[in-house]
Amino acid sequence: MDQDVRVAVVGAGRWGQHLVRNLHDLGVLAAVADPDPAIRERTRFTYPDVKLLDDAASAASSDVEAVVIATPASTHAPLCIQALEAGKHVYVEKPFTLTVADAERVVEVAERAGMTLMVGHLLLYQPAVGFLRDYLASGAIGRVAFLHQDRLNLGVVRSAENALWSLGVHDVAAMLHIVGDVPTAVDAWGQRVLQPHVEDDVHLHMRFPGDTEGHLHASWLWPERRRRLTIVGTEAMVVYDEEGHEVVVCRRRAGDDLGVVDDGSEVLFTGDPAPLRHELIHFLNRVVDGAEPLSSGRAAIPVIRVLEESARQLARFGG
Repeated sequence: MDQDVRVAVVGAGRWGQHLVRNLHDLGVLAAVADPDPAIRERTRFTYPDVKLLDDAASAASSDVEAVVIATPASTHAPLCIQALEAGKHVYVEKPFTLTVADAERVVEVAERAGMTLMVGHLLLYQPAVGFLRDYLASGAIGRVAFLHQDRLNLGVVRSAENALWSLGVHDVAAMLHIVGDVPTAVDAWGQRVLQPHVEDDVHLHMRFPGDTEGHLHASWLWPERRRRLTIVGTEAMVVYDEEGHEVVVCRRRAGDDLGVVDDGSEVLFTGDPAPLRHELIHFLNRVVDGAEPLSSGRAAIPVIRVLEESARQLARFGG
């Protein structure tokens, strides 16, 4: 990682402040842009050595090599294009864009400009997810029948995006990465409880080649915090508990006589409670070496395609 890379962060709010802190700790933070005077004042107090700007245009025209964007999703496409056309490498938080058309347009601009474009799919930089992908590919649990992700909490309720777009983007990206393929079919259904046009509870079903299926339950109306991925194979099952950061293999299966075979369980891998630092170092390294990021803009398009299709279905069936 090259500390000579200078970075401007656009958006230092609820999530952006974590990006600001990590980039400052890495010694690469040069500027922070945010239209909110209170956020700028908080940033000035915490990071007196960092230049403060009041808009994204100032960040795109500033003397930095890269721009990190953590603003509302509806602004991602225009802000990415503005920075890329100004000759800046770009990291943009999830969701990449709100439509496939916008995602493809931003990718085209980045490729034409020869700039690095990376999307903040945080779970891909969690070492446990990389371990899971390799472990499943080894055939250790037999054929993967299905993956089931719970992303549940009584948490922040959004008014401009549903629970899937707010909570499940990382999980969709992680499932596509772990399976190593894109779904051939997508089904989605949900329920609007608190607001007439926003789903508070969403179920997503994806069908992959090879008879593998993926399920995701995302909700901010749930009595407990649950972040858990269960993967069921023909020979064993694996559970990744994000809260405990552990990957556990359960050597349980149905035998030839359909009876339960239980050969016990064990912890296979312990993950990292703070993958954001890994993700940002990956971005900085790709700025320096020019290689394609793991979560490049082009790699993120299939994720937006799944989310866009889910939005169409939810709208069609009225939530």
